[in-house]
Amino acid sequence: MTFDSKKFALKYATIYTSILAIILITPLVIYVNLLLQIDEAKVKLSLNQQAQKVIASMQRYNNDDKIYHFPRYKEYETALYTQQYEEIFSTLSFEPDSFNKGTYKKGNYYYLIYPLPNNYYFGAKYLLIATIHTANEIYFFALLTILGILLLLFVFSLLLLKNFSAPFEKMNNQLDNFIKDSMHEINTPLSIINLNSDLFANKFGESKYLTRIKSASKTLATIYDDMDYLIKKGRVQHKRQNINISEFIQNRVDYFKEIANLKNIEIKTEIDADIYYTFSKTKLQRIVDNTISNAIKYSHDHATVEIKFYKQDAQYIFEVQDYGIGIEKIDKIFSRYYRENESKGGFGIGLNIVKEIIDEEKIVLYINSKVGKGTLFKYTFPKT
Repeated sequence: MTFDSKKFALKYATIYTSILAIILITPLVIYVNLLLQIDEAKVKLSLNQQAQKVIASMQRYNNDDKIYHFPRYKEYETALYTQQYEEIFSTLSFEPDSFNKGTYKKGNYYYLIYPLPNNYYFGAKYLLIATIHTANEIYFFALLTILGILLLLFVFSLLLLKNFSAPFEKMNNQLDNFIKDSMHEINTPLSIINLNSDLFANKFGESKYLTRIKSASKTLATIYDDMDYLIKKGRVQHKRQNINISEFIQNRVDYFKEIANLKNIEIKTEIDADIYYTFSKTKLQRIVDNTISNAIKYSHDHATVEIKFYKQDAQYIFEVQDYGIGIEKIDKIFSRYYRENESKGGFGIGLNIVKEIIDEEKIVLYINSKVGKGTLFKYTFPKT
């Protein structure tokens, strides 16, 4: 029930940053793609210009000269090939994949294939000009821009949401403290009611009115235990221990009999004896109490509630079957504060607590319910 402004700000800052980043980075990607196309066009232009320089150099060659010094360039590699793709001259560091006219890319190399007139330039048919070129500067610019956008968005969102959530955290802490104090104040008179009810019953015997008082106090105690569990959730570690679940369930059945008797509901039990299981007693009580109390609450007067606990195929199964009003929307009953029938009272937190516990403990829950006919809750505990 504690509101953590830091977790809230961190969670939603991450979400908002992701959404805004997608919106802002999309035009950046388009811009970077345009830069890459321009960069590639520049490379192609430079290769064409270099090819023209080489051709001009070969054109200036005088056949009377015995030796032709093929031009060499620091940033460019060149080669001449015959029509049969035989190498005449080459400074290349790689083998071209194609001799069709055009510009190609191989690894970090861009190379241009330039066809020559037949038998004109030393019997060469193809001139190849290559250069090493990468777009690392563009990629580096894009990376820095994206990181900058993400960082600025995240910091801005984090600070904004943290300041936004601070009043809610303060109010939540005040409410949390109020609930804690209220729970403490409720516990004392509730204990006094239970103690004096037992003393009164021992001295003067049971009566219809006393039964109602004890039943109401037990119903209130169940709600109190649910609230106490929620308040301590995340702060208290519930230790696991070896529990005689058979005995534990029978004790909880006996506890709820007074509530059931108030509606003339008969609780039938089939509980296998002396079954031990390693589990948290607090969590087990929340499962058992909420399931039994709901079965009684939503049963018709003079009805029956059947409770079973047994071992089957190395698994432990706890069943509660009632023949009451049934459930219309099974998928909603685990939502916090949801009450399918508000006339029955309660806060709608019991089954939400149960759902959290069974998810944590990998307990499988099967529910079979028919409106007007009743509901079966079947818990299958995992093997230990």
